[in-house]
Amino acid sequence: MADKKLSLSSLQPAAPRKSRKRIGRGLGSGKGRYSGRGIKGQKARSGSNKMRPGFEGGQTPISMRLGKQRGPYSKDAMPVGPHSTRGHAVNVKDLERFDGEVTPETLKEAGLIRNTRLDVKILGHGELTKKLTVSAHLFSASAREKIEGAGGTVTWLRGEPKPRPPKRRERKAAPPPEEPAEEEATAEADEPTEDETQAEETQPESEDES
Repeated sequence: MADKKLSLSSLQPAAPRKSRKRIGRGLGSGKGRYSGRGIKGQKARSGSNKMRPGFEGGQTPISMRLGKQRGPYSKDAMPVGPHSTRGHAVNVKDLERFDGEVTPETLKEAGLIRNTRLDVKILGHGELTKKLTVSAHLFSASAREKIEGAGGTVTWLRGEPKPRPPKRRERKAAPPPEEPAEEEATAEADEPTEDETQAEETQPESEDES
């Protein structure tokens, strides 16, 4: 190849070119007859690739068949209040570079978050050995434990959230079955059985006959 003289007739691309797949050119081509579209139906026609995602052929789509969550949970209302789904996550291992006080502004200056418009949540991945005063919107339980374990303090920018009540109430254990009183047991013991009563009824009759 190096000995070959370069000319306009010998020019070729550095990478081999892949020929275009030619469909509908006879049965021997491998893509003849139905040309890879199957047999009939909407997806066998031209323009079928323009159907929007979630289109179900005209029937009521599943997004309309299912019930809706009450309250301000629509797409244009999110995120709202404590149900915010967007925010910046920072691990405690990334706080080792700071000294003293840590705020969203200092996190932005260090390049750990993009901006201060979204909430900042401190997560507990990694270890922390410095005594810091960390201010953020949210803290995980493990992050709070590690910060306070290192001698630091935690400051909630929106106030500490209230603990959530349990989702399911604990079922009370059924009381143990009551044992029958001793008096009832003795009374049942004193009562004659059916065999004894039948023997008493037949005994005087036999004496009279004799």
